[in-house]
Amino acid sequence: MFGVQHPIALAPMGGTAGGALAAAVSHGGGLGLLGGAYGDRDWLARELPIVAGCGRPWGVGFLSWSAGVDAVEQALSHGPVAVMLSFGDPSPFVERIRAAGAAVIVQVTDLEEARRAVDAGADVIVAQGTESGGHGARRGRATLPFVPVVVDLVAPVPVLAAGGIADGRGVAAALALGAAGALIGTRFQVTAESLVDPSTAEAILHGRGQDTERNRVLDIARGANWPATYSARTLGHPYLDRWRGREAELAADPRARADYQADVARADVPPLPVWAGEGVDLVNDRPPAADLVAALATQAESALARAGRH
Repeated sequence: MFGVQHPIALAPMGGTAGGALAAAVSHGGGLGLLGGAYGDRDWLARELPIVAGCGRPWGVGFLSWSAGVDAVEQALSHGPVAVMLSFGDPSPFVERIRAAGAAVIVQVTDLEEARRAVDAGADVIVAQGTESGGHGARRGRATLPFVPVVVDLVAPVPVLAAGGIADGRGVAAALALGAAGALIGTRFQVTAESLVDPSTAEAILHGRGQDTERNRVLDIARGANWPATYSARTLGHPYLDRWRGREAELAADPRARADYQADVARADVPPLPVWAGEGVDLVNDRPPAADLVAALATQAESALARAGRH
C-alpha cells in the first residue's frame, strides 16, 4: 500500500516524532509518521519540510479530538502518503484526506471504535492494546487478544498492531496475529533523532514495565484537556504517588495544579510525564532510527523462522 520495505511504522508521538525521526524511519524502510498531535501550526511548519524532503513514503498523525481541519490541510499540502487519526471521531477529516490522495489510518482502542472507523472509510486500522505507552483507553484490552479480533472484524482492511511492541519478536508476533505490521512508539522515543528530553531518554533506558502505570492523574495535574475516556501509561511520578485514586479531588483543587506547575518550574518533577509502554524493559540503547528499523526487521525474520521450525 505504501511502498515500504518493512512492516514497521513509527507511532506519531506528539513532541517526540519530529521530522528528523519520521524521515529516519522512512529511510530505514519503515513508515515514518510525524507526530502532529494537537495540530500546532508553528511546530508543523518547522517539522513538515524535514520529513517531506526525505524522498521516501511518510505520513503524519493527529489527535482527532483536538487537531483542527486547518492543521490537517497544512500537513496534506506537503504530500504525505497517509494521515493517522487517533482518539476521537475521524469522520470530519476523512474526505479531505482522501481528496488529497492520502490514505486514512485510524487508531482504535475497542471494537466499537473499530466498527466506526471502517464505516468512516479507514484504509488502515491500528489496533492499540493497553500495554502501549502514552494515551489509550482506560478500559481497553491487551494487545495479544485484541489484535486478532480486530483483524477478523475489519477484514479485508489491513491492521497494524500497537502496544508493548519493542523488538523484532513483537513485530513477528503482530504478523502471527494476522496484522499487516506493527506501530511502535516507546522504542523509537530513545533513538538518535527523537525530540525527547535527555532526562526522559535516560528514564526510559532504565525503566521497567512493572513500573509503568495507566492513569489520569498527570493529565489532570498539568491541566491537559484529554477526554476522560482516555488515560495514559507512564513511568512512576511523585504526583502519582500523591494523588492515586483521588482524581476527582485533584481536579477540584486548583492549588494542587498550581503546585504541579511550580514543581515543574523548580525542576522537582519532569517537565512532562515519561510516556512508556510495558515493553520498556527491551529499550537499552539509543541507535539511529534507520538502524533500529533494520534491526527490528532482522529480529522479526529470525523469530518467524525459528517459530516455523517448531
